[in-house]
Amino acid sequence: MSTENPQAGGAAAAPLGLLPTVGTPAPERADAARNRRKILDAAARIVTEAGPHAVTMNQVAHASGIGVGTVYRRFGDVSQLLWALLDERERQFQEAYMSGPPPLGPGAPAAERLDAFLDALVDRIGEQREILLAAHSAGPRTRYHSGAYRVMHTHVTMLIGQLRPGADSPLLAHLLLASFSPDVMHHLAVEQELPADRLKTGVRELLRLRA
Repeated sequence: MSTENPQAGGAAAAPLGLLPTVGTPAPERADAARNRRKILDAAARIVTEAGPHAVTMNQVAHASGIGVGTVYRRFGDVSQLLWALLDERERQFQEAYMSGPPPLGPGAPAAERLDAFLDALVDRIGEQREILLAAHSAGPRTRYHSGAYRVMHTHVTMLIGQLRPGADSPLLAHLLLASFSPDVMHHLAVEQELPADRLKTGVRELLRLRA
C-alpha cells in the first residue's frame, strides 16, 4: 500500500510505505530498511501491549531507539504509521483478489467476483478492526489517498463496469466502498453487535435493491 498524506491546498506528501499495487516493495538502502523495520516492530509491540490508540510518534521513537525526527520523516504521522503496520495483511488481500483463485480472483463472472470481494472485505476489516479504526481516527482522509484504497477502487470499478456497462462505475465504486469505512464497520460490528454473516448478507441485499 502507498499512503499519501493529504495536505492543505491539495499538495501530497511522498508515498510512505504502503504499496500502490501488489508486488515487491520499492528497494531502499539497508540502513533505511533496518530503521523502518525497527519502527514498525516498536509500533507493533505498543499495539500488542496497549492497543493501537496508545501509539504516538514519541513512544515509537523511544521504543525503537530511533530519533523522533527520523520517525516523522519516515512515516509522516501516526495515521500513516498505523496504515503501514497493516501492509503485509493488505498484500495478502490484494494478491487474493487480483491473482488468486476464483471466485475472489480472476476466472469467475463479475457478479460472483464482486460478492466474493465484498465478503472478503468484511472479513479483512474484522480481522484488524481496532488498528484500522485507530488509523482512520488519526487521519480520516488518509484512507482515500492510500494505495490500498486506490487498488480496491480500481478493482471494484472494473467489476461494476462489467456488470453495468455505461454506468458511472468509478462513482458507484466510491459509494460502495464508503460502506466499509472503519468507523462504519466498527459501529455495526461492535456497537450494534452484528455478526459478519449478517453484514455480508446486508451488503448483497443493498446491491440488489433496484435489481
